[in-house]
Amino acid sequence: MSRRLIVTADDFGLSPAVNEAVERAARHGILTCASLMVGEDAADDAVERARRLPSLRVGLHVVVADGRPVLPPERIPALCDRHGRLDGRLVRAGVRFFFRPQASRQLADEIAAQFAAFARTGLPLDHVNAHKHMHLHPTVLGLIMKIGRRYGMRAVRLPYEPPAAVMSLAGALRYGKTIGVIGPWTGLMRWRLDRAGLAHNDRVFGLLQSGGLDEAAVLALLRRLPSGVTELYCHPAVSDEPTARAIGYRKAEEFAALMSAEVASALRDGGVVPVAFGDLA
Repeated sequence: MSRRLIVTADDFGLSPAVNEAVERAARHGILTCASLMVGEDAADDAVERARRLPSLRVGLHVVVADGRPVLPPERIPALCDRHGRLDGRLVRAGVRFFFRPQASRQLADEIAAQFAAFARTGLPLDHVNAHKHMHLHPTVLGLIMKIGRRYGMRAVRLPYEPPAAVMSLAGALRYGKTIGVIGPWTGLMRWRLDRAGLAHNDRVFGLLQSGGLDEAAVLALLRRLPSGVTELYCHPAVSDEPTARAIGYRKAEEFAALMSAEVASALRDGGVVPVAFGDLA
């Protein structure tokens, strides 16, 4: 089997610094995809840039926690905190989605509103994933699968990171903590996506090293790149943004890795084929 690589920038639309990094990495780096946050401040700027970049494939980064909703907060009070933002406490939000019918109904409304907002951009929908990987939640995934079909969704990120490839890089302890939380859900997600006929990657890189994928880390991951379809996802920006939502993230270093000539050479020399999610569907 060939080794195919999707390189995705998440949080497209979060800020001008993120959008600039996405545009430059799509033009001159190894970036193939970006995931758009349709409710954030710089979403319109992101869409304008994407329209100038026919080679960049754009998907929807569904935000159901720790972000700005598309619907007015008063329409989805079960999802929002007192500041009108989607609740950033992920465990509490997940419990609400499971057990509160009012929350699940409002969740469906918000997800539908985000798909509709993406459709209004006129951009082809390359893929769908979720902020903080909240589409691992069975309720969220079910709604995305149901609603996304109406908007032509054909591919979804599977956030499975194989242990053999990353334990030596990110540390066994950190891997153990992470896999204990998300591990049981990735198998279920894979089964549901396959059953629904939705395309997905085989694995991801960048989960355990989120915010820290500098050039050395990317080169180390590429040396372990297996056959099949791998997604490398990151959070680039042309300058670091010291916000509460990205504490410890080295976004400028991740951007530099996407622009690295050494990384590009490693891809070429390794016979790695750059692809997007749409190429899988």
